[in-house]
Amino acid sequence: MRKFKLTDIGIGLLFALFFISAGVILAVNFRPLYYFDIKHLDIEKTSGIEASVIKENYDVLIDYNSPFYKGELKFPTLPSSAPALEHFREVKNIFIAFYYILAVTALLLLVTILYKRKVRDYRYLLPSSVTVVVLPLLVALACAINFDKLFVVLHKIFFRNNYWLFDPATDPIINLLPDTFFMHCLFLILGIILLGSLGLFLFSRVVRKGNDKFRSLS
Repeated sequence: MRKFKLTDIGIGLLFALFFISAGVILAVNFRPLYYFDIKHLDIEKTSGIEASVIKENYDVLIDYNSPFYKGELKFPTLPSSAPALEHFREVKNIFIAFYYILAVTALLLLVTILYKRKVRDYRYLLPSSVTVVVLPLLVALACAINFDKLFVVLHKIFFRNNYWLFDPATDPIINLLPDTFFMHCLFLILGIILLGSLGLFLFSRVVRKGNDKFRSLS
């Protein structure tokens, strides 16, 4: 049985970063998930705001988080405090960082895959698949134990202030963003990562069977 090489684990980490960033970007921009949650989580009732108005404000927030959006965030019908706007600026910077991570890892993986194909070395696929799947399994376990605690811990890791602690009286946008919606986003991200890991595993099986068949014919 072949042992994993450190370079294989390194390639696996590149794949992990690629799938994580792809999952985050997809989750942020996949508006149908939030539109579904408006009804599923009864956000109209809990916020006292009509669905059409909720969508309008949410769309502005998602547009703002695009790396191509220039300008300040201004909700069409909701007030916002200075700390809340600063928090959203910090969130946007994090999202933009994921776009850069996606681009860089995609380029590095392209070069790596082309080189490995040239030398006919596909042994990195299985360890990469295992490396990619480790993180979502750990996060899924943390979610199962206590998602609310995980949510707080992640905010303390990524932010060096308490601006994320919104007051609904001054920042009613928080009433439109229940924790359960973020949990659904996290599940979507984990799903993308798991699909990526599964794809690597299946491809490694196909390559292995092809190599075994080639050796049997030799």
